[in-house]
Amino acid sequence: MSRRIVIIQGHPDPSGHHLLHALADAYAQGATTAGHDVRRIEVAKLDFSLLRTQAEFETGTVPPALEQPRQDMRWAEHWVFLFPLWHGTMPALFKGFLEHIFRPGFAMDYKKKGFPRRLLAGRSARIVVTMGMPALLYRWYFGAYGVRGFERSMLSFAGIKPIRENLYGLTFANERRRARWMENMRTYGAHGN
Repeated sequence: MSRRIVIIQGHPDPSGHHLLHALADAYAQGATTAGHDVRRIEVAKLDFSLLRTQAEFETGTVPPALEQPRQDMRWAEHWVFLFPLWHGTMPALFKGFLEHIFRPGFAMDYKKKGFPRRLLAGRSARIVVTMGMPALLYRWYFGAYGVRGFERSMLSFAGIKPIRENLYGLTFANERRRARWMENMRTYGAHGN
């Protein structure tokens, strides 16, 4: 069964020469070969200002550069987020992008009373994170707090499930391990998950 997939590359370096870019390419290759429809968003190549007030978040307009990415995300049934771990969480540019995208009316329908309605139910996600420490250490010692916060406060809160994750520690990564990661991404892409 064919799925609509959007790959959101959250690495803030626009040069595109990082492991995350290769992982995104491998996922896209597996997905397109299997017949899935794939769109890509490169956050580092988008020009937008950061949100600074609650009023701007609630009632401001989405920057023109983010209109198409927002439409691509609404179109997709499955989202693949890729970003490097910076100071325990996602880079500021990627967070700023998500804050614009997840404004009221896109992820949640807020009411004056009661719990907001989740607008992204029926979608699934995969989070792929690279880091300069062993992934086990990030999970065990730090509780993977940056990834957990993203999963819980943005994705699952808006109704997205299941949410799968791949945490890749680069500290001891050799070529064989990186090749296995690439193959895993091609497999996930082929299955659309």
